[in-house]
Amino acid sequence: MESCRRYVLLVVLVLFSFVRNTSTSASHYSIPEEMKEGSVVANLATDLGLDVKTLNQRKMRLDIITNKKYLDVNKETGELYIVEKIDREYICTAKSSVSCYLRLEVILDNPVRIFNIEVEILDMNDNAPQFRRDVIHLDISESTPKGERFSLSNAVDPDVGSNSVKTYHLSESEHFNIEVQTGREGTMFAELILKNTLDREQQAVHNLMLTAVDEGTPARSGTASVIVRVLDTNDNAPTFDKAIHNIKILENSPLGSLVIHLNATDLDEGSNSDIIYSYSLYTSEKTQETFNLNPSTGEITVKGMLNYEDFRIYDMEVIATDHGAPSLSGQCTIKILVEDMNDNHPEISIKSFQSPVNENIELETVIAVVSVSDKDSGDNGVVDLRIPDNMPFKLRESSDNYYELVVSEPLDREKVLEYDVTFTVTDRGTPPLSDNETMTLELLDINDNVPQFPQSFYTILVMENNAPGALLSSLTAFDPDLHENQYLVYFILEREIANTSMSMLFSINPENGNLYALKTFDYEIEKEFLFHIEARDSGSPPLSSNVSVHIVIVDQNDNAPVIVSPWRAHGSVVEEKIPRSTDKGSLVSKVIALDTDSVHNSRITYQFLQVTDATLFSLDQYNGEIRTMRMFSYRDPRHQRLVVVAKDNGDPALSATVTIKLSTVETVVKAYSDMTEVPLEYDIFSDLNLYLVIGLGSVSFLLLITILVTIVLKCQKPKPSNATLPCRNSLISERNSTIADSTLVSNDAYWYSLFLAETRKGKMVVRQPVPKGSRYIVSSLPRGTGLTNTSESAASTLQVGNHITLKN
Repeated sequence: MESCRRYVLLVVLVLFSFVRNTSTSASHYSIPEEMKEGSVVANLATDLGLDVKTLNQRKMRLDIITNKKYLDVNKETGELYIVEKIDREYICTAKSSVSCYLRLEVILDNPVRIFNIEVEILDMNDNAPQFRRDVIHLDISESTPKGERFSLSNAVDPDVGSNSVKTYHLSESEHFNIEVQTGREGTMFAELILKNTLDREQQAVHNLMLTAVDEGTPARSGTASVIVRVLDTNDNAPTFDKAIHNIKILENSPLGSLVIHLNATDLDEGSNSDIIYSYSLYTSEKTQETFNLNPSTGEITVKGMLNYEDFRIYDMEVIATDHGAPSLSGQCTIKILVEDMNDNHPEISIKSFQSPVNENIELETVIAVVSVSDKDSGDNGVVDLRIPDNMPFKLRESSDNYYELVVSEPLDREKVLEYDVTFTVTDRGTPPLSDNETMTLELLDINDNVPQFPQSFYTILVMENNAPGALLSSLTAFDPDLHENQYLVYFILEREIANTSMSMLFSINPENGNLYALKTFDYEIEKEFLFHIEARDSGSPPLSSNVSVHIVIVDQNDNAPVIVSPWRAHGSVVEEKIPRSTDKGSLVSKVIALDTDSVHNSRITYQFLQVTDATLFSLDQYNGEIRTMRMFSYRDPRHQRLVVVAKDNGDPALSATVTIKLSTVETVVKAYSDMTEVPLEYDIFSDLNLYLVIGLGSVSFLLLITILVTIVLKCQKPKPSNATLPCRNSLISERNSTIADSTLVSNDAYWYSLFLAETRKGKMVVRQPVPKGSRYIVSSLPRGTGLTNTSESAASTLQVGNHITLKN
């Protein structure tokens, strides 16, 4: 046992010696908290007298007695530096500790040495004071006397010293202030003091702001909201919004109708503000039987029947009492006036009414007189009369409650046949009552509308050769008037054309406007008519309008061509003689046919129907010239027969034929001693002659002079012939053709040339056989003898026997 003690003592001595040899006194450093990472605290190598070059070799290291490593040493330089920011309040949690240290050991090997280091963490004002609760609630009765104190929770600041809480401030208030107190451990706290009494009805809640401030640099503060709720006491009596109520109610109001909703208010709260309503002792039993008071809501409703004639005024007094202890009450007075009800409808009476009336009635004319009345009184008996706005009438007050209905706008029966005028009378009661009366105003028609045709101009096409009495068109006019004012009669306005009245050519049905033709029209005589048709109504005075009618006669191919050259007796064959020595291309004869139809139908073409030798003669299909295609040979027969057909352009086409017998002779054709030329004057300025003269005059002028000289020389010897003029006409119709300058070798060719020459002088040349030895007779037919360019005159060119007759 003794040996054990010695052994322990020996060990303790050895350890003490080792510690003494390996440790030195502690080094002290002070640093502020929250230093940045990497900041140098001190140079341990310099402070401890160590060789910097051997620090790495001696494995210099730092031992920290904390959970976190806030500091470390640089083995190359021996500097102690910050590894992580240091929060003093986190390291030193004890509020009572003024100083806060980090104790470190610097350990080196070879030889082993240990150095103790103390690093004091200095406090910085990095924390603001903070209340444990952000909102502090206090309940204080409004009856609490002034000077009463109330504890408030204190604020906490983790900082120490001057950086901790030093004082408190309270927001401005006329009812509260604070007093700062110091606790046993130096803790600062505040007490709330009531400096003025509270009134919940004025302000039920007081919102204050408590602020805790430290003395750091810069100073920091924290706040908490103090909410003081004032507790109620029954210190207010119920009050009505009005002390006196005057109510009007209509008689006959239904049971349960609300008269008034009383509203009493108590500024207290809870049971102190709960109110009940009741009648006072001054309210009569009649009133209580007639009206019901709801004790909870204060509603007064109708309980019994109200009759204005029985009872007009009800007085009552109502008391409102709260449930406080002791209870308080208030009262009001109510006067109910029963009003007369608008229970009578207004009445309307029509005293006079004029219907029907003419549509041209003058403005401001009185149509009707009406009266209105109402048995009620006041506004219930005041009535207003009105008619619809969209009518051409207005009301004019003539006397008290009498009105006149007058015309305010022109009336037009064609737009509106009749008017249903509704008189509406309405009183000014609430709700208004009304009545109405309707009368029908009929309008009489007057003749104020002119008949109208759908078109202002009619063009009617009529085919010639129409049947007499054929319907051409229906020209119907419209008249919007009524009865006799709309019955129309149609007339043709008289107009003469060539001494012929329109009523002889056309007829119109006076009742329906159907237009008829009274005769057959011939395009070659009449091509168009222009006249007017009038539609006249049967009103008084009658009105009328007219329309222009243009009748256009449409041509039909109803005239066959008439061959006027070569001339031949009706149904006879034309015989011609030509020398056998006639050259190729010589003009043998020329066929001329005329057609009195329109231009389209009168286009004539010529062609051979029969020919003895088709190689000997040619026929121009447009001008009818027959020419030799070659010279005659000894093999050709002496007699040639040519049948030429002249065909027009109509549909179907009409035609005429002429047969020409040609005889060839060896000698020159003898003089025409056996024929007499009888030039007769005729109207040279007809269209046909004018065109023929212009087209052929210049070509045959020289030849005409020669022929005329020859005729004059031959006519000097023979005696005048006593032959009488024939009795038929020969008319040359319109034809646009041109005759080429040619050498005439036949009798007909000579005759045709003479015909052209005399035509230029205004004469018609007609040939007829006369006794042998007589001279040619030329007579003139002056203009205006009755020859016209008609189909009948054209037909008169037909020959009878061996002479030409003229129709006077």
